[in-house]
Amino acid sequence: MIRIGFGYDSHAVDPARTLILGGIKFENISGLKGHSDADVLVHAIIDAILSASGQGDIGEHFPDTDPGYENISSLELLRESIPSDWNIEQIDATVICDQPKILPERSRIIASLKSVLGQNVQITVKGKSTEKLGFLGRGEGIVAFAVALLSK
Repeated sequence: MIRIGFGYDSHAVDPARTLILGGIKFENISGLKGHSDADVLVHAIIDAILSASGQGDIGEHFPDTDPGYENISSLELLRESIPSDWNIEQIDATVICDQPKILPERSRIIASLKSVLGQNVQITVKGKSTEKLGFLGRGEGIVAFAVALLSK
């Protein structure tokens, strides 16, 4: 049996925070607003995994009203989201922003994700520019989409 799940997340920029994407810190780039570390990429992946395994969404499992999740690493939330009765076969994710550029850090991001999900999981991470369009082009936020393929 196989299942596919889709995930999405977006966060506004917060210049007072350090940007974290896929568990990797991007120095000298404004971070994102959020209750946890606001890792928009990992949040989209969590939603995709939870969707594919029929477990709802990130807000149900890790509510932003729970002080226990304040400033928590999203990689820890990802670790807690791995279903015990499903195998994660593939993650395909896209980050939409003009800064930072994803390609130079893609291998580090994938290694970070594999450190939680497992070395045999096929992970693809892409960065897409908005060509300066809309709130993303103005650098006011970052969006991420993810698809997860799970098997039993």
